[in-house]
Amino acid sequence: MSETVLYTDLSAYYDLMCADINYQAQSECVMRLDQIFGNAGHQHLDMACGTGPHIRYFLDSGYQSQGLDLNQPMLDKAQIRCPEATFSLQNMCSFSVEQPVDLITCFLYSIHYSGDIAPLEACFEAVSGALTEGGVFCFNSVDKRFIDNQSSVAHSAEQDDSLFDFRSGWFYEGQGSKQLLRLVIQKTSGNQVEVWQDSHPMVAVAFPELTLLLEKHFDVFVFEHDYDKLLPWEGQTGNAIFVCVKR
Repeated sequence: MSETVLYTDLSAYYDLMCADINYQAQSECVMRLDQIFGNAGHQHLDMACGTGPHIRYFLDSGYQSQGLDLNQPMLDKAQIRCPEATFSLQNMCSFSVEQPVDLITCFLYSIHYSGDIAPLEACFEAVSGALTEGGVFCFNSVDKRFIDNQSSVAHSAEQDDSLFDFRSGWFYEGQGSKQLLRLVIQKTSGNQVEVWQDSHPMVAVAFPELTLLLEKHFDVFVFEHDYDKLLPWEGQTGNAIFVCVKR
């Protein structure tokens, strides 16, 4: 059995890699949160939008949506999926919008791609500047204090007579503001095996610290990481949904 390095443009495998994600449940939960906490506006921006699966549900529910991402091939796929939306190649830590929006989302722990505390603060400032008064910023996050370096999630998917195995997990050394997201993709086609693996640098933050950063701009509400039930976070789990209302 041969082993080679898989081409590292993740856009070709993004939808397969995320095939087990319930985009509809996530999108509908955030829409409910927007109804509860928002200002009744429907201008929406999705940061780190990838190929646009969440945006598709927001559009179908009556939002006027746009997306930004750092990967142009993913934005190209998003434009095909969501032709009525607009997309821009921007960094979420330094982005701008032509007109303020009412709801900004950042799914799939992508807020951690800020990389460190200073860029994360810059991201929150940019988000605040892009929101209308009373607008909502919603994202999910992981608390560095709860990270288990031995834990990972995995799933498999088939495409074009090939089997893809995906595995990802957090790694935190126990101190500082940096953690890693470790990714492994294995593609098996007959007797040929191709492997892609990498460690993405991510910002590491505890929820109390994260809340303090957010409270410079927003009223902050934290919920358990459950897209089917809206339950306040009780401090016992390392994943949560943050709802931030611009003051």
